[in-house]
Amino acid sequence: MPLTVPVLRVLESCRGQRTTGPLILRPLSGKPVDRRDVYRMVIRIARAAAIPRHISPHSLRHAAITNALDAGVPLRDAQILARHADPRTTEHYDRARGNLDRHGVHFLTAYVAGV
Repeated sequence: MPLTVPVLRVLESCRGQRTTGPLILRPLSGKPVDRRDVYRMVIRIARAAAIPRHISPHSLRHAAITNALDAGVPLRDAQILARHADPRTTEHYDRARGNLDRHGVHFLTAYVAGV
């Protein structure tokens, strides 16, 4: 998966001067983080942000896919981002799928008309 420049900068700061070994380590023990650590980190950050509902790593994944679709990322590209085998799974994340203004017929008409 490609890394954007802001993400790359954060990962480089996590790496520090190290050139080998796991990228992200637990601050106190220096051991690699596992999925439970990530879950706890997300919960802690959500509480600090005073988010009143339950937030999990899957919530962040859901938000990323939904926001990508809201931003106009084509379904196929969002499907690849989500690593969904079936595009119908990705379609469930599209809040605007019933919006007729975004219906494919508009794009097809513009393409055929040469606009």
